[in-house]
Amino acid sequence: MSAAPCAPGNANRLAVTHPSGIAGIALACAMLVLAACTTAPMRPAETAVPTMDQPFAIDGRLSARRGPDGAAANFAWTHEDGRDRIDLASPFGQVYARIDGSKGRILVERPGGATDAYPDWNAMTVALLGAPVPMDDLAFWIRGAAPAGAVASVERDAQGRALVLRQLAWEIVYVYPDDAPGAMPSRVVLKRPDVEPVEVRIVVDRWGAAGP
Repeated sequence: MSAAPCAPGNANRLAVTHPSGIAGIALACAMLVLAACTTAPMRPAETAVPTMDQPFAIDGRLSARRGPDGAAANFAWTHEDGRDRIDLASPFGQVYARIDGSKGRILVERPGGATDAYPDWNAMTVALLGAPVPMDDLAFWIRGAAPAGAVASVERDAQGRALVLRQLAWEIVYVYPDDAPGAMPSRVVLKRPDVEPVEVRIVVDRWGAAGP
């Protein structure tokens, strides 16, 4: 979700897929998460240290599911100064939703210039992905951190990186591309138990700095 804000020409974009495709993605991610958890030593759980907000720009893929409903997609996300810009597109790179969100204002621009407004991120992500995704917290979770003021716990690996973070009713599990202490997560899985459990799986293809 180059460091430039989400532009129509970006290669990685969001694309809804058939549920069978989601199952394949979920199985592959689950195997990778299991492998990481069984090979990396884990420290005992501790209180997560809340962190300050930081800008970033990432591209990748995600799947979201609530109960029997769900969708999968590519994304380009730029987070900066309390504002999030996210492009969602088809597998062929055609943008079908351009999201511009800040506190209390979520706008989604459709092809042809039509615009939809949503009161919050939950309403927007349910409309577009079929499941509520807490984007304000996800801007921290995607980096293996908890927001300032949050009550959270974390389990870390031998390099001191977050492996499992728990906040509110959410459990977030991380996988890293290598053993470098400063490596950013390459795979993130969010789960929330409920009458209809919510699960969000994210693969980050590129980490970059936000900028003009």
